[in-house]
Amino acid sequence: MASRTGSVAAWRLAVGTLTVLPTGALTVDRRTARGAMLVAPLAVLPLAVAAGLATWAAAALGWPGPVVGLLGLSVLVLGTRALHLDGLADTVDGLGTGWDAERALDVMRRGDVGPMGVVALVLVLGLQAAALGSVVSGWRSAAVAALLVCCSRAVLAVVCRVGVPAARPSGLGAAVAGTVPSWAALATWLGVALLLAAVWPVLGHSWAAGLLTAGLAVAAGALLVAWCVRRLGGVTGDVMGAAVEVTLTVLLLGAATNG
Repeated sequence: MASRTGSVAAWRLAVGTLTVLPTGALTVDRRTARGAMLVAPLAVLPLAVAAGLATWAAAALGWPGPVVGLLGLSVLVLGTRALHLDGLADTVDGLGTGWDAERALDVMRRGDVGPMGVVALVLVLGLQAAALGSVVSGWRSAAVAALLVCCSRAVLAVVCRVGVPAARPSGLGAAVAGTVPSWAALATWLGVALLLAAVWPVLGHSWAAGLLTAGLAVAAGALLVAWCVRRLGGVTGDVMGAAVEVTLTVLLLGAATNG
């Protein structure tokens, strides 16, 4: 019974954190946090499906690729309250300062967005929209795009793996940092790699290209985490959002690459 209750709490935390769906107040312990980070890819499945359907409909109507991509991203932005994009902008602003970790974290804590954060948003959204629009041409490729949205959330297992500290003593980062065993993070990304190898031929690519894309995506997320640990002393909720956006960008670029 306790195990079932813990699983429900993990799902509620994942859904409530990663989507706009209300899940009510919840007490977060280490076990719940670990479970939430591991089920994150599945928790966003309804949102991913909605984005995939939007891109499929737009492609079926013959709309231009960039419009197809922007429509799909609009669904994701609405379905997440732009949470991950906000984290990306704040993280870039913090990392871009020449100040110490404490002052950089203070910059990230503010509600405003600086020039570096704005540029990061423009570049990332532009790359994502262009890549997504070039990938989706029918329902099969739209389904793959939805799958990539789910896979991008698997990077949270890497951000929150054991050994990665929280940059602050409170907040979302402190609640979930260091909760996922390294073997679980590795197993999660092995699963992602095998999944991409299986579906990449749908896009006309080789299975090896799928494995390579998975490797590049997790490497990008891991490098961002390492940079934040060195520069900020650990990770925060903003870093989690930034990692999701960076990972999604690499996955979409891999899907859009010919060959």
